[in-house]
Amino acid sequence: MRRVHYLLGGAVGLYLIFAGDHACLRGDNWPQWRGPTGSSTSTETGLPTHWSEKENIVWKTPIPEWGTSTPAVFGNAIFLTTETDTALLVVRVDKAAGRIIWKEQVGSGRPNRKGSQKRSAKFHNLHNLASPSPVTDGERVIVHFGNGDLSSYTVDGRQEWKRNLVDDYGPYSIWWGHANSPVLFGDAVISVCMQDSLEGTGREQAPSYVIAHDKRTGKLLWKTPRMPGADAESCVSETTPVFSSVSGRPEMIVMGGNVVDGYDPATGKRLWQVPGLVGGRTVPSPTVADGFVYVTAGLRGPLSAVKLGGHGLLEGPSATAWQYTDSTPDTCCPVASQGRVFTVSDTGIATCLDARTGKRQWRERLGGRGFKASPVAADGHIYFLGRNGGCTVVSATGDFRVIDQNALDEEFTASPAISDGRIYLRGKKTLYAIGK
Repeated sequence: MRRVHYLLGGAVGLYLIFAGDHACLRGDNWPQWRGPTGSSTSTETGLPTHWSEKENIVWKTPIPEWGTSTPAVFGNAIFLTTETDTALLVVRVDKAAGRIIWKEQVGSGRPNRKGSQKRSAKFHNLHNLASPSPVTDGERVIVHFGNGDLSSYTVDGRQEWKRNLVDDYGPYSIWWGHANSPVLFGDAVISVCMQDSLEGTGREQAPSYVIAHDKRTGKLLWKTPRMPGADAESCVSETTPVFSSVSGRPEMIVMGGNVVDGYDPATGKRLWQVPGLVGGRTVPSPTVADGFVYVTAGLRGPLSAVKLGGHGLLEGPSATAWQYTDSTPDTCCPVASQGRVFTVSDTGIATCLDARTGKRQWRERLGGRGFKASPVAADGHIYFLGRNGGCTVVSATGDFRVIDQNALDEEFTASPAISDGRIYLRGKKTLYAIGK
């Protein structure tokens, strides 16, 4: 009998452990975008804090160019997606040796870089169709691409099923390109599409939605419309859902379209919603920790702390515990560790806030040429990875203390992954395994 267990990390951090058959999620796996909790944290210790092109590199492997998805790691397998010419590929890499075991073409496509009309879907130059990160339960890897392809492969490279959400539910009207990653809940793979509704353009409406398919067959399980009433680019969100559990009630939290809401992941029923988080298109995904979900309104809007466990429509000042407005990120997700929330703006301003009050503890400028990768927390440290290959490691404390400054000769947009004492960094051309 297959079971889904909910183990609480801290107050509400949800770990999904898939029992049955031989697959299970262990602390040393990084099975999805932002790791086992979906909030960029690892429980591993003894991780490296210093590296260079000549130090602490276990292996580095050229990968087919290019993509910005973060690798998913399970057991001895590393999965990533990439785009080369017009081919959309899923790739398995051996974790021990760094060699490519197999690569399979899921589909084909080329990102639209120029809009032919106002409010058209076009991709930003910093990413392509291989932006959503894969997710794995140890038996299969499920991948999603910016052309709508959603497909499952066994760990040995055999395709189980394939759907295309554009074919099923209409063309994407997502400004700057689709980048939402799929997530797993029990036997369901859940995807989100938050896009310009095209209201007022005279064109056919483009609905946003949350949708679940059976992870083994691709069969539709449920589909929930998500039309929060935002306009034009404000409708658009590249965020990925996270899970929480409050008093035994599982929740899936989605941010975008100027609202954050919680859903029953088994049925797709909306449980609560906080409106009024006004910004532009939203890129940073929500982060769950210590009884709160931390969300960033789009286009460098306020960072808000929302208490978990709500019911219905939550409006007014009491809906948020606190808000912070200085140097908030446009792209990078917040990360919570040791009762603090850490952020980095795209221009490299790092901030540490008290997680319960929002009071600033420090704010410092990091070195590097811009930030797109989300920081990760592990072993009492926060890892801030810059686009130019620099990575600043700081102490996860209320005093700003740099542990080390590192540099690699690569360009990084994908966020770090952590597994078995190593840090995996996916560059534009190279996958690195960093270890002591």
